Amino acid sequence: MLYWLASIAHILVAGTATSHILLRKSDVRSAIGWIGLIWFSPFLGAAFYAAFGINRVARRASHIKRDQIRTRNAPIAAQTRILQLGDSMNTLAGVGNKITGLPLTHGNRIEVMCSGTEAYPEMLSAIASANSSIALATYIFRLDSVGTKFVEALVEAQNRGVQIRVLVDGIGGGYFSSPIMRSLKNAGIEAARFIHDTRPWRMPFVNLRNHKKLLIIDGAKSFTGGLNIGAENTASGNQKKCVDDTHFYVEGPVVAQMMESFVADWHFTTGEMLSNDIWWPDIQPSGSVVARGVSSGPDEDIGKIETVLVAAILQARHKVRIVTPYFLPDEKLSAAVNLAGLRGVELELLIPKASDHIAMDWAMRAHLAHFHLERVKCFTTSAPFDHSKLMTVDGKWSAIGSPNWDVRSLRLNFEFMLELYGENVVSRIDALIDEKIARSTRLTPNDIIQRPVTQRLRDAGARLLLPYI
Repeated sequence: MLYWLASIAHILVAGTATSHILLRKSDVRSAIGWIGLIWFSPFLGAAFYAAFGINRVARRASHIKRDQIRTRNAPIAAQTRILQLGDSMNTLAGVGNKITGLPLTHGNRIEVMCSGTEAYPEMLSAIASANSSIALATYIFRLDSVGTKFVEALVEAQNRGVQIRVLVDGIGGGYFSSPIMRSLKNAGIEAARFIHDTRPWRMPFVNLRNHKKLLIIDGAKSFTGGLNIGAENTASGNQKKCVDDTHFYVEGPVVAQMMESFVADWHFTTGEMLSNDIWWPDIQPSGSVVARGVSSGPDEDIGKIETVLVAAILQARHKVRIVTPYFLPDEKLSAAVNLAGLRGVELELLIPKASDHIAMDWAMRAHLAHFHLERVKCFTTSAPFDHSKLMTVDGKWSAIGSPNWDVRSLRLNFEFMLELYGENVVSRIDALIDEKIARSTRLTPNDIIQRPVTQRLRDAGARLLLPYI
């Protein structure tokens, strides 16, 4: 009798889950995989699907009223500057406009900073100069020698009357214990943890993370890139444990789009809408860079960054350069790269020889085995681990920000990227890539193929976890 009751319960549970998959999953292979797991692993498969297969995040555009967002009034005249870069860049600019709904902004200033050694003093100086507001979002915020300096700087700013909001990811900031959050709250700093809840029925959210790195001062000047807040990002200490990274200082109208991304996440987390003028000043042009912000996440913004990257590769005519700490793109992005190679576009890929997660290294090597390295010049960098995220196309377009080239980053994480147009700014990023390649080693197809079969099997197994590692 018990057997029949369990069988009926399994059929009901599996049937309900299957119906949900058939109606909600657009990826056929993902749908087949989940259905197979659910039917052949009674109850356990359905539990895994409920935990990790359902997108519960829904942030409607109505949460941020468009009349409260000043970026929609940014000058569209920047399009005339794009025409001077060629039809392919003009096409790419139009694609970005349709994907994001945001205009290109002209009159921005971008400065490149290498490692925390260069970036942290500038960020701390900017916090010290804040007059009205500070918005800080970061994935990792450690309470170490570097993190303590940031807390002290934020406290001093608050004592001057500056309004402060700090958003730390619920995983990156420490899920079960977060010393930095205790320190911030003890100091009276307004801080929150993104998608953090220890209640069992809320645990499925732990697979979703806010990976953005944004520091916005007085709503008018900002920092973004790949840099977290921690002592490992400085030049001191054990080189094997140090992290090399690239960060950017940004001024100009595009900062309002960066603020919009922060405000959306803050409102989603706390329910507070930051609509006062201290967060939304009138921003004057301060440079010559044309830029636009692109946000992406497992909500209504899903796939936006990936789509822009694919569009940029498809518009490439001469050269695509990619620097990423993790290279595990899905088939859509991989196909775009391979098609570019078939069209004769020169392709350069720079990845670490060893990242900070050994499972990622295994999975990346397996992924490269299925990638056409004969069409791609692949280089690897030795320690310290290079966490930079950079991309350039034809010396005229660049992508900078927080996203990695993997499924987790582009489908599950909340990310922010800036697309930059203009030969001057892209040449500076290309020069940085040149320096990195000069210190790297070429990875050939034989280096991947001729590994022992035990390593290839191990790596292929790790690759199966591609969406979650």
